[in-house]
Amino acid sequence: MKRYLFAIMACAFVLSLSGLATAADKATPDDMKWIAQCIIDNKDEGQPMEVVQKYCECMNSKMDDNETQTVTQWEKTHPKERKECSDKAGWK
Repeated sequence: MKRYLFAIMACAFVLSLSGLATAADKATPDDMKWIAQCIIDNKDEGQPMEVVQKYCECMNSKMDDNETQTVTQWEKTHPKERKECSDKAGWK
């Protein structure tokens, strides 16, 4: 329950960041769940929250709507997409 609550809080925080709500507006509730999980999975990677959010949104947008893997699982088998999203997000 705490993990779920943290994910919801992470989504709320992410949406509150200036200029980033536009991309999230197009996300479905299911997308937001996967993006929130991706943010949680990458929170200790030493990147600013804005970079992690952009990366997670980008990766989620590249995944098929019927995908059952998490973004973290999916990215391991899709290095091209991972690199594109890392570059787009400014991941260093």
